[in-house]
Amino acid sequence: MAQEKFDLVVIGGGPGGYVAAIRAAQLGMGVALVEREHLGGICLNWGCIPTKALLRSAEIYDHLQHAGEFGLSAGNTGFDLVKIVQRSRQVAAQLNAGVRHLLKKNKVKVFEGRARLAGKGCVDVEIGTLTQGLTADHIILATGARARSVAPIAPDGKLVWSYKEAMTPAALPESLLVFGSGAIGIEFASFYRTFGVDVTVIEMLERVLPAEDEEISALARKAFEKQGIKFFTSARVKALGKLTDGIVASVEVAGRDIELRAGRAIAAVGIVGNVENLGLEKTRVRVENTHIVTDPWCATAEPGVYAIGDVAAAPWLAHKASHEGILCVEKIAGVKDVHALDRSRIAGCIYARPQIASIGLSESGARALGHSVRVGRFPFKGNGKAIALGEPEGLVKTVFDEKTGELLGAHMIGPEVTELIQGYAIAKTLETTEAELMHSVFPHPTLSEAMHEATLAAFGRAIHV
Repeated sequence: MAQEKFDLVVIGGGPGGYVAAIRAAQLGMGVALVEREHLGGICLNWGCIPTKALLRSAEIYDHLQHAGEFGLSAGNTGFDLVKIVQRSRQVAAQLNAGVRHLLKKNKVKVFEGRARLAGKGCVDVEIGTLTQGLTADHIILATGARARSVAPIAPDGKLVWSYKEAMTPAALPESLLVFGSGAIGIEFASFYRTFGVDVTVIEMLERVLPAEDEEISALARKAFEKQGIKFFTSARVKALGKLTDGIVASVEVAGRDIELRAGRAIAAVGIVGNVENLGLEKTRVRVENTHIVTDPWCATAEPGVYAIGDVAAAPWLAHKASHEGILCVEKIAGVKDVHALDRSRIAGCIYARPQIASIGLSESGARALGHSVRVGRFPFKGNGKAIALGEPEGLVKTVFDEKTGELLGAHMIGPEVTELIQGYAIAKTLETTEAELMHSVFPHPTLSEAMHEATLAAFGRAIHV
């Protein structure tokens, strides 16, 4: 078998892998990228991007329902589910083609097949019935993750959906159970509820969106319940029965058993890393809880082998994967002033209605680490732009270290907060204190003024509340 030599082989073409490959090519490396299914990975094809297209349709539809509040008349509004799904898939296809173009532009050689480590510096790629050998001094594993399948709520593709079926429904069910209230579960719950589906969310932990600040979590639940979404927390699915065209779930809630029926269910209870069939068993690569263990520079215990993105450590976010890809190849190339990833500076976003975004420590998390904190809150009902938009519900919350003024965390719920959070991300990267944020001039009228006021509020200086 002939082997082709490269400086770097990247296994996986998602937002970590293709970005790593492009950056390596920019640095003068000869790069091969192996992808078994879709360039752009789950995020671009079946995750981040197409779900946002679906949620955009839901957002516009919701606005149409309230046109009269803005002095407008929209007539009889309706929706075409087939066209909504088609648009989502077209968006994904467009970006998939864009990734392919970028790889070609940067002279990254793409192999469409299944890769497996085959000895030190060697990768075998199965392409149909053929095997292509690749060699490289450096190999990056960027194989991503998949939805966790847990009995008795394992997806079957028909009555119990994974994210793929949930994104491409042929018809809307009358009722829906969502297992899990993390970002994925809540986004799907929001989408289906907007189009009239009776939605119930079941969460094992004591509150919805358990990774978020407790105060934001409570506000989110209140907002979703106002829309008609029902929640059961501290709940465990004991059994799941499948009917001709629906399901019946036996759920234990706070020590009592209840029965819930629905047309369909969505399983959104986490992910597992794609570590199988990679040839890891003959290497020093360590795997813990289905994820590859790495050092701060994404290196594994096997010399010359690295891991980035969802197959490695949390948080499992596309932007974290891309950043890891860049720092990993820059470290390999010997670029000066490369910084290891500080996970406290990675923002998380939830694109439901309302949106939720956060970065850094929650209030309770900061206190648990021994910080004396100053907490600022500013409601969007005190923000002129939010009122003008007709979206005055929500809150910006800041957490500062009382002694140093360091911004420890920021938590937001309300209009366009997924766009606003980057301001706090920049602030944390610059190691900004309250002084710099207070002295910054925020434009008026903008939603960002709430970020300024939430900083002022932490130190007793808020103006508009």
